[in-house]
Amino acid sequence: MNLDWTALGQAAAVSLAVTVAVVAVFALGVLGMARHEGAREEDGGTSTVGLAQAGLCFVACAAVVAYGIYLIVPQFH
Repeated sequence: MNLDWTALGQAAAVSLAVTVAVVAVFALGVLGMARHEGAREEDGGTSTVGLAQAGLCFVACAAVVAYGIYLIVPQFH
């Protein structure tokens, strides 16, 4: 019986850690977009670094979500 609670606790901890990581990466993507938009408003230019940061972060978030869907939906296995 104790093993069941341990497994549940481990699954909850991993789920919480992955959720916090995905939210942090998404927030970095939003920060990159803000950097890009801020550079455009200030001097009419663009921030390539901000745009690249946003793109990479959003692609990483999409990959994590797609992997989660792959794990959940049995037709993909």
